Amino acid sequence: MQLSLDFDRPVQVRSLPSPENPRSSRGALAYRSGLLAEANVADRYREAGYSVLHSRWRGKAGEIDLIVRRGDLVVFVEVKSAHDFSRAAERINRRQMDRICMAACEFCGTLPTGQMTEMRLDAALVDQFGRVEIIENAFGAH
Repeated sequence: MQLSLDFDRPVQVRSLPSPENPRSSRGALAYRSGLLAEANVADRYREAGYSVLHSRWRGKAGEIDLIVRRGDLVVFVEVKSAHDFSRAAERINRRQMDRICMAACEFCGTLPTGQMTEMRLDAALVDQFGRVEIIENAFGAH
């Protein structure tokens, strides 16, 4: 096997979290914290009898943190973590809700029942202690 190097092609270098680069460290910490929050929420849904279909599903419309199913019901979950539940809830804005709704419709288009799929959009809030509060039908009209 022969290895050839192309020195004219630019190389992308990712910075690793380090004390010299606190922004990168915060980003890496936020990423890991988000993964942990999503795993915690997935466990809560499993305990409630749901099966996890996808974690961080990505379509053309955007990403959905968690997709779970119980029977015919498919639930799309936006996970937000913060110091407390109210701060986590404040991090969900109208633009995100619209994106999640579009992505949920896109996902349902891949199912045999299509847009006739029974679905719900939940928000799962995670506080600094890892406690989870699930708001069912969080994006529904009031």
